Amino acid sequence: MNILILGSGGREHALAWAALQNPKCDRLICAPGNAGMALIAECAALDIMDGAAVANYCLENKIDFVIVGPEAPLAAGVADDLRGAGILTFGPSKAAAMLEASKYFTKAVCDACNAPTAAYERFMQPEPAKTYIRAQGAPIVVKADGLAAGKGVIVAMSEAEALAAIDDMFDGSFGDAGAEVVIEEFMEGEEASFFVLSDGKSVLPMGTAQDHKQVGEGDTGPNTGGMGAYSPAPVMTPEVVQKTLDEIVQPTIDEMARRGTPFQGVLFVGLMIKDGQPRLVEYNVRFGDPECQALMMRLGAQALDVLLACAEGRLDQTRLNWADDHAMSVVMAANGYPGSYDKGTEIKGLEAVPPTSSLVVFHAGTTQDGDKTRATGGRVLNVTARGASLQEARDAAYAAVEKIDWPEGFYRKDIGWRAL
Repeated sequence: MNILILGSGGREHALAWAALQNPKCDRLICAPGNAGMALIAECAALDIMDGAAVANYCLENKIDFVIVGPEAPLAAGVADDLRGAGILTFGPSKAAAMLEASKYFTKAVCDACNAPTAAYERFMQPEPAKTYIRAQGAPIVVKADGLAAGKGVIVAMSEAEALAAIDDMFDGSFGDAGAEVVIEEFMEGEEASFFVLSDGKSVLPMGTAQDHKQVGEGDTGPNTGGMGAYSPAPVMTPEVVQKTLDEIVQPTIDEMARRGTPFQGVLFVGLMIKDGQPRLVEYNVRFGDPECQALMMRLGAQALDVLLACAEGRLDQTRLNWADDHAMSVVMAANGYPGSYDKGTEIKGLEAVPPTSSLVVFHAGTTQDGDKTRATGGRVLNVTARGASLQEARDAAYAAVEKIDWPEGFYRKDIGWRAL
């Protein structure tokens, strides 16, 4: 079959790599893609926010299946446009993507189905928000309501930090995403990511992971889109997984169906776990990045089979076979990230790390300039390895990182430290 993957990041490179392992995949196109994807697939210069243009491209190129990678086109309704054109699509509708596009929407859904989550209030003006923060005290969590590329969450450990976050958000630091703000209680515990497929009715767990959001070692410094991840997450015991499905995921899926906006795609369930009790931190409506890279490395070819089953509404007849293995992804980012950073620096040494079934350098923010690979983003490479143990996966990933010659980049040296 002919498959189109929308996106240009490490998540989409990992999805493309996994799809290629499957004999069902005949022709693979990534739009717009990056330097790494260009090595394994065709790349098309498509505006992935333009649903009509994407649908026309699919019809002209006889595309059988579209996988929408990032959240922005989902929130813009691109999946609706594709389904309207009769194209089999993996990814939720615009209405269902509100589970990521609005923090307040998710809170309202949790209220309606009694899913355990942090206490919260919503604000549309800075002064009432500041009054609330002064009354609640710190630590406290300030979230831009809309999409902010994984950066619109401030875990404020002091009242001053929380008040500054309110100023930043209402002053436009996060664009339209910060026009409304949700303030939540600070939840203690251990964070984990749980990925669940849903076809609107049935759910299929697709694995667990933990990522490192903060830029500095020991989980310090400002939040990023993620500096590394590993799978599976030790804190996600079978009991915690079942509780999450019973108390959070299935009630949410049922509530979305009740509202007439069934959820079809992958639900990224961000959890805080304390004393064996999971509470929802947030939902995303696409695979995590860099968690997806670790998951795809473990799943390989069968990933495409379950994404197809999800899109075709037959998840209840589908299962995953997990090996007793581990994977780790280490992000290499441009110096200065998540603040300002230089673009266009050359990355050397990639040929010293050829892809294998247990080690791949997934490209996130790269472009090809003649025979040179150049960095174009903040998070640039995801060095991902699989092993019989987490330690083995970690050793292989960091050995590969050290072969890459990119002085303008940096990486955390302690990915997986909590588990190890």
